Amino acid sequence: MTPDLDMPILMDGDIAVESEAERNADPCTSRGCMWGKSTDGKVYIPYAISNQYSSRERSIIERGLESFSSFSCIRFRPRQNGDRDYLSIQSKKGCYSFVGRRGNAQELSLARSGCLYHGTVQHELLHALGFNHEQTRSDRDNHIRVVLQNVQSGMEHNFRKIATLNQGTSYDYGSVMQYHRTAFSKNGQPTMVPIPNSNVAFGQAKEMSRNDKARLNTLYKC
Repeated sequence: MTPDLDMPILMDGDIAVESEAERNADPCTSRGCMWGKSTDGKVYIPYAISNQYSSRERSIIERGLESFSSFSCIRFRPRQNGDRDYLSIQSKKGCYSFVGRRGNAQELSLARSGCLYHGTVQHELLHALGFNHEQTRSDRDNHIRVVLQNVQSGMEHNFRKIATLNQGTSYDYGSVMQYHRTAFSKNGQPTMVPIPNSNVAFGQAKEMSRNDKARLNTLYKC
């Protein structure tokens, strides 16, 4: 994939960062990146959906946005006059998001080709809410063995661990934030193998898992 000239640098395949300087640390570590809670206990996150999408495509995105209200205090709502910070959902090259609240019009890409699935919409929205990938968890090495010899050259950084706050939840192979077995593979062979049982299925989630929902509710004190 050749990125657009105005496209942000992408880490871990779909996490946008503003500069090379942020490669070694999660962008959230240097500033508060959670969305604020309203007096009614809800977290309202404004969004604007580009007119690039057809009505059917837009309905997939809206379904993903609305799904959060059924299990959390997160409420995505259309942008209104006076909303300075909001998610600007557009069809760029690929699926990607910044991690956490960045301020102003915050780009979140859901390409019309390849990204319009319920689980993918939830995945990118979880990044915007402050979450990283499951396979970069601080305790990853107890559950996943990374096979670096199968990783595309220059893509090794996608498997770096982060000092994540795991909210007391166990590693979740069924998380919507877990990449599949051959992610960033150069030869079709696995880049990640579950341990101790190498036959465990993972990276196939179609929607958020119970753990995903629990972590979100813990982080935002829903």
